[in-house]
Amino acid sequence: MKRILVTFLFVCAAAGFGKAQTPTSPTPTAVASAQNVAPVKNPVTTVLRTIQPSRQKNILGAIDAMPRDKFGYKPTPDQITFAHLVVHITESNNAMCAKIADIAAPKVEELKDTDPKDKLLAAARTSFDFCTEALAKVDDSKLGDYVDFGRTQGPRAMAAFFLAGGWADHYGAAAMYLRLNGILPPSAQPKK
Repeated sequence: MKRILVTFLFVCAAAGFGKAQTPTSPTPTAVASAQNVAPVKNPVTTVLRTIQPSRQKNILGAIDAMPRDKFGYKPTPDQITFAHLVVHITESNNAMCAKIADIAAPKVEELKDTDPKDKLLAAARTSFDFCTEALAKVDDSKLGDYVDFGRTQGPRAMAAFFLAGGWADHYGAAAMYLRLNGILPPSAQPKK
């Protein structure tokens, strides 16, 4: 429950909700504009579609930045390899976007940690393409439906929170692996 709440707050912050307002009185123009703004029809799926491009760019950029000879790297013996992280990202995208959209996950070749970088990167790209297509067709009307996620059950909206939280978690892990190998992650690169 705590993880879901933290994920929800993260999604709201990423979407710009809850930004601090200036303590001054609003101008008449600001009041008129605020009155003309309609509520978002599908807030959960709208937020997912809004944050996906930047998350996708950073995650795929991190995978691309890791040298192919470092895909077997893991910071400690108990952690997963970078390649396993990429496999997990791909599987997670396919599973969660399918759950959110209430469609079958794509039939894909099973990935292995020993697969080459090019194959893993291509699979990750394809999983984000699947998410783009799946999320484009979704509205919030089915997010209350009860879904079996395997290890847990709950409303379909859980998949949306798992997906958003997963994107943050996956990029954070990938960025750490890059930094431990002396590579600056995409979001830390100087602006061009």
